[in-house]
Amino acid sequence: MSRPVKRSLTLRQHRTSVSLEDAFWQAFREIAEAQDKGINQLATEIDEARDLDTGLATAIRLYVLQYYRAAQVAGNS
Repeated sequence: MSRPVKRSLTLRQHRTSVSLEDAFWQAFREIAEAQDKGINQLATEIDEARDLDTGLATAIRLYVLQYYRAAQVAGNS
């Protein structure tokens, strides 16, 4: 397991950073690519949809988990 690493993102022309483990960062990049989006665009969408009580890094991790769970369910249908 890797420790979280700070990664830079730009959300609505504002620089911010999130701390994510390598596995989540790689999965996040793969999802963005599969959706034909840049990581900043996908991060902005996740940011806009999250609860204010949920941090951006947590929201990204949950998005990645939900994405792969949905893909697994679709694959088992």
